[in-house]
Order: sequence, then structure tokens, then C-alpha cells
Amino acid sequence: MSSISLPAEFTLHRKNSYDTSSPVRWVISHSRPYVWIMVMLVIGAIGNAALAAYVPVLTGDAFNAMRQEHPNTSVLLPLAVIIGISQIVRGVLQLGRNFGAELMAQRLERDIRDELYLSLLGKSMTFHNLQPVGDTMARATNDVREVNFMFNPGVNLVVGSFMFILMPFFAAPRYHWSLLITPTIFSIFYFFALTRYLKNLEPITDAVRATFGKMNMHLSESLDGVEIMKGAAQENAEVERFGANASRVRDAFVKQGDLEGRYIAMLILGLAYAGGLTHALFLFRAELIDLGSVIAYFGLLRLLEFPTFTATWAYSQISSGLSSARRILELINRETKLDQNASGITSDLVGEIEFRGVSFKYPAPEDKAESDGSENVIENISFKVKPGQTVAIVGQTGAGKTSLVKLINRTYEVSGGQVLVDGVDVRDWNLAALRSQISIIEQDIFLFTRSLNDNIAFGKPGATKAEIISSSIAAQAHDFILEFDQTYETVVGERGVTLSGGQRQRIALARAFLTDPRVLVLDDSTSAIDSATEDKIQRAISNAARGRTTFIITHRLSQIRWADLIIVMRKGRIAAIGTHDELMKTSEAYAKIFRE
Repeated sequence: MSSISLPAEFTLHRKNSYDTSSPVRWVISHSRPYVWIMVMLVIGAIGNAALAAYVPVLTGDAFNAMRQEHPNTSVLLPLAVIIGISQIVRGVLQLGRNFGAELMAQRLERDIRDELYLSLLGKSMTFHNLQPVGDTMARATNDVREVNFMFNPGVNLVVGSFMFILMPFFAAPRYHWSLLITPTIFSIFYFFALTRYLKNLEPITDAVRATFGKMNMHLSESLDGVEIMKGAAQENAEVERFGANASRVRDAFVKQGDLEGRYIAMLILGLAYAGGLTHALFLFRAELIDLGSVIAYFGLLRLLEFPTFTATWAYSQISSGLSSARRILELINRETKLDQNASGITSDLVGEIEFRGVSFKYPAPEDKAESDGSENVIENISFKVKPGQTVAIVGQTGAGKTSLVKLINRTYEVSGGQVLVDGVDVRDWNLAALRSQISIIEQDIFLFTRSLNDNIAFGKPGATKAEIISSSIAAQAHDFILEFDQTYETVVGERGVTLSGGQRQRIALARAFLTDPRVLVLDDSTSAIDSATEDKIQRAISNAARGRTTFIITHRLSQIRWADLIIVMRKGRIAAIGTHDELMKTSEAYAKIFRE
């Protein structure tokens, strides 16, 4: 089993390793395991073209037989039978070619989806925070599908049509060597025009894929923020904005269609017909070839119609597929700036946390310079927490509280200083071992569209029913779960929309209790719990905090009061630190929080 060779937060194993240095090499490396399908495709294409060329040859022979002084009609039936059998065989070969191309296209789509999904799961939260979800979805769905279409019908028709171009070169010399002139001149102009066409087409197909991704990004944001949009009565404004994005997609496709319409290959084909037939007639007049040869030769020239006709959109499909491959590779190759440190420390956590002169700022997006002047979100933070202590972090919105706790499990990487767990820099820990022992419950609870049982057991898939129920009781969630008809098998909607805010947070608490983390972080996670339940939840949190280091981000005085250590943050710095009683006496910033 090989693994992703690119920088990744987590290296996820897969069966094959692919060359991601360029879109073409990447596609080829994906095709390599299916060489046998390509062989089947090429054999089918050669047989299809050869048998197609056999028809005008036999037609010419039949014409000559009928032009004799005493027409020999007895040859017509055998020729007709041969033509019929050859076209049946041709149909079978064409079926094999098309089946092989479709089989390969579907397998490549599957493999690319797997690779992209593994890559996205391996990316850090920094990457996901900067990368728009809608654009990612467009690349993971529509762009992957375009790579599929690049092979079928794209590559399928290109390989098949190329074989049709070759047939006149093999068959024409049997009549007269000079009949190679027209196919040769046609091929030169055809490939010259095709090269220019593809060169002009590449930026246009890139623009088509980019505008589609931008439209999809806006659609995703509109659906995610539909409640805000409706609350502000901005439906018409959003419709206009989406219409503008859709118009850009339309304009990009129209520009591509305009370029395809100006492709001159059909004109080259017409000139080849005229020149080739004229040349053959001159040879006939000079008695160098017979009339059957003229007819057969013109039939061979008619084979050039297939590659000329398909080139307009088959090569467009290939160009679009390569543009999509380029966009997919941009995601796969995007550096995460976090590594899993597979050889790092994997021992059990004791729970001692120390910050030494820690500073942090969010990295700039890739389209901006690193030195863009952005200020630190956290500046020179230092404190130490003993194992088993409970720490309350308070401060106004934007003070850097959430960013601070997300440095502990390396959701984000420090810009300066050190975060130490059990006296070891978090960067020296095995990332999976570190995170599996730290549980963060955020204010915006995410639940999967699965049963309550699966949501609670998400961090511990092998948990028994008794363990799940026990953790639910501890989180005060068991009673309301039993009120559902299907109890623990009740499927919740996306993000848990079928549950109230307090219910979602209690499910998240149950999920955390089940994993039994050594470090527990509660990021304002009880904000939506009603006052009747608050005391029960408070006792549950108090019990859960025993024996483990706990960080609580909250404004509730009832939760702050019993903390062993309280950190007051202001504009990314520590404004005060101590116990509740100490800070009420010595810190105006702390006292101001409760007066407000």
C-alpha cells in the first residue's frame, strides 16, 4: 500500500500512487493501471477503421466488374456478403472500443474521486478555512465528471478518428502512389489548424471551468446563509447576483462555441475532396488507373469526414477535461503547512498544558503575499496549566479565545513561541495521537445526517450500546432521546437541524464524554442550554472535568466561578490571570465583563 506523497495533515493510504507534476502526467498515471483497456480500445479503433476502408475498396472492385464488356454479375453476391460480414465484425469491434472507453472513463472517475477525497480529508483546517466549499464541490463533482468525458467520448473519438486518417495512406497506393499527395496535404493542414485551435481553446476552457466554480461557490454560500438572506429580505439581490454569475458562465460557453464555429477543418476537408477527385480523374484520363479505382479512392477520402467532424467537439472535450484536471490538481497539490509527524510521540496524555510566548496569525490566502501586513490574532501568550485543572477563558468577542485553544491540538499552527503538552512541543507529537486525546466542543455544533447513536459514537465507532447510553446520561441527553419514536436510531437532519440548539449541544457533550479525552475544551458549548437544564449540565461538566484538564470558553458566571484558573483576554493578549476572587479584586477588565 502506498500513500499520498504530498504534504498532508494526515497521510491516508491508497492502492496507487500518481504523478501530480502536471495534468497530463497525472491523467496518464491514472490510466496506467488500465493499459489492457487502452489496448482493447486501440484494437477496436484499428479494426473499425480498417473495415470501414474495406467497403470503398470492394465497391470499386464491384464497379469494375460491372464495367467489363461482359459484366460478371456473379461476383456481386460474394462481394455483398463480404461487405455484410465485414460490417458486422466492424460493429462488434466498435462496440468493444466504446465499451472499453466507457469502462476506463468510469474507473478513472472513481479513482480520481477517491484520490481527491483522501486529499481533502488530509488537508489542515487552515486549508479548509481558506478554500470556499462551493468551489471545492464544483471541482469534486463537475470537474471530475469532465475528466470522465475527456476519455469518453473525448479520447475514444480522437483515437478512432485518427485511425480513419491513416487508412487512405495504407489503401491509396494500391491504385497509384501519387494518390498519397492529397491525404498528406490534408493531414498537414489538418494538424496545423488543430494545433492552433487547441492553443486558443485552452484559456477559454480554463475560463469556463473557473466561472462555473465561482457560480457554484455563490450557490453554496446562498444556501448555507439562506436564513440570513431571508431575514434581511435580500432574495432579489441574491437572485441578481446569481444571475450575473450564470451570465458569466454562459458567456464563457458562448466564447468557446464561437471558437469551435470558426474552426476551418471542414473547409480543409472540402478542398481535399475537390483536389483528390480532380487528381484521380486526371490519372484516369491518363489511363493510369481505372474508374473503379477513382470511385474507391474517393470513398477512402470520405473516411476523412469522421475525424474532421468529431475534432470540433472531441478535442474541446479533451481540453475541458485537462482544464478540470488542472483545477483538481490545484486542490491536491495545495500545501497544508501541517504534517502528521507519523514518527512523533504517541504516549498517553497526562494533561499538562503550557504556552510559552505564543503568537499566532491566520495565514494569507494563496493569492496574497505572506507579508500582507496582517496582525497577530494572539500575541505573546504565556501560562501553564497543571494536569486535571479547569481553566476558564473569558474576554470580549474577537479577543482570540477560540484561536488560542485550537493551537493545543494543532488545528492551527503557532506563528511564534511554543505550545507544550506534557512538556513536549505539540509539533513533536504524533498528530493523530494528540488529537485523539483532546476533544473540542464548539458553539456551532455539527451533527451528521445519521442516527443519534452514530453521531454519539462518531469518535469511538466500536462503542457498545451501554457506553453510548452512559455518556448520554452524563450529558443529560438520554431523557430527550427516549422521547423520540426511534430513540437512539432517530436520524437527524444535516447539521442536526431537527434538534434544538440545547439538544445538539448535549449530543456533542455525549460524544465527547464517550471518547474520554484527557483534555476537554468547551467553546461556549452550553450557550443554548435552557436554565432548567443548566444545573444538570453544569454537574455533568464538573464530573467530566475530574481527572482531566478542561478549558471552558464562556460568559456564564456559574461556570467561571469554580475554575481553578481564569484567563482574561483582550485584543489577543492576556489582560489578567488568576482565580475568580483574585480577579474580582485586581482586574477591572474581568469585573467589567460581569457588570456588562
